[in-house]
Parts: sequence; structure tokens; C-alpha cells
Amino acid sequence: MKRVIFNQKGGVGKSSITCNLAAISAAQGLRTLVVDLDPQGNSSQYLLGNDTDELPDIITDFFEQMLSFRLNEKPVHEFIHETPFENLHLMPANRELENLQGKLESRYKIYKLRDALAQLEEDYDRVYVDTPPALNFFTRSALIAADRCLIPFDCDDFSRRALYELIYNVREIREDHNRDLEVEGIIVNQYQARASLPRQVVEELREEGLPVIDAYLSSSVKIRESHQCHKPLIHLAPRHKLTTEFQALHDKLA
Repeated sequence: MKRVIFNQKGGVGKSSITCNLAAISAAQGLRTLVVDLDPQGNSSQYLLGNDTDELPDIITDFFEQMLSFRLNEKPVHEFIHETPFENLHLMPANRELENLQGKLESRYKIYKLRDALAQLEEDYDRVYVDTPPALNFFTRSALIAADRCLIPFDCDDFSRRALYELIYNVREIREDHNRDLEVEGIIVNQYQARASLPRQVVEELREEGLPVIDAYLSSSVKIRESHQCHKPLIHLAPRHKLTTEFQALHDKLA
């Protein structure tokens, strides 16, 4: 199963959701890969911490290889890095990705990620793809390569306005490039159950028939602590309320 986590709005928790769902999959014994396509590299930092400073430009090299014909191309496995967590591997990102976008788009390399992930189907049970907060080359590549799309939503009015266009864009890519792609669901993140506005917004989305997943993620400072420690919650605080919410979300998707 290949899932892409995407929202064109920044700050909605894409990297946190990507890494925590992936960490739970890995902790349950599933061979799991995270592909970080965001030049900010938040998922890479989350899972590897300062170790990212010592890495070669793995994913940059992966995309640069697409731009030049090489007789001895590296297999896709060589662009994957181990994390400190069992069963969890990563294709890390860095800011150099941004410089490649125009060249990749002009050379129409939009299907290369799909082809690369197809080569890994026997190696991984779950693949989670973190994307930049924009519908750009890397996000389109991820949507073309994936089976499912998860949309983080933070109960904000701006997020709600952008949600309809986002779903339309995903469905357009499905029609034009990837018939297997489905919007798996909207993940309600940073949910405040005692506040009336989030409850109202979520209820209205449900009434409109949008696929809101019935497993909400609370707002908690613990997620920031896990970023600082470079440990997903399942490893940092397995009994915390937010950890159990991530587990419930994971189980809903599985």
C-alpha cells in the first residue's frame, strides 16, 4: 500500500502524520518506507535528527539520475537509508530538491517515482510519501505513484476553503494519470473537542459527504516534544493520549 499525505496548506501536520503512521506500521512488524519529497526535509529531520547532516544527497541524487543517461544507473534500493527504528526506512530530502524541479518538469519525468516505487513492492508492506505544501512536480509525482491520498485538515476556515480545490485536483490526477488513486480520507488534526467551531466544521464536512475519517488527532504539545527528540510518539510516549489516537487512525486505515 502506497499512501501520499498531501495538503496545499502548510502547517497542517503532514510530516507528523506521515512519520507517526509509518512508525506504527513498522512497530507492528510491517516493512515500512517513508519517502520525503518536501525540500524542507521535516520528515527526514524527524526520523534521523542531526544524522541528516552527514548523509549524502540521497533523494537529490535519485532525481538527478533521471536527468542524465547513465550506463550504470544505481538501483532504487541504494537511495534508501535506515532509521534508528526497526522495519522503518527512509528516502531523505534536502533543500537541493527545489533546484531540480524545473528541470524534471521540463523533461517530463513525472512517472519516474511511480516506476521506482514499483520496483520496491516486494520489499515494503507500506510506503508513506510526505509532500511539499504545493501542487508541484514532486506532489504530482507522489499522487501518480500512490494508491491512496490522505488529507490532513486542521479545522481552520482557510483549510476548509482550500479543501474543495484540493480534492478536485486529486481527482483530476486520478482521471488523467492514475486510475488506482483514491482519496482515502480527511484526517482531522489538532482537534479541540471542547471548542464548538471544530465540532461544527467537522460535522458540516460530514454532512457534505466528504470522507472524514472517524479517528481525530488532538492538539498536544507532546508532538513538538517528539519532533525535538526525533522520536515518533509510539517510541517516545506509547501510552500518551495522542499516541493512542494515532494508533486508532492507523487501525482505521489498515
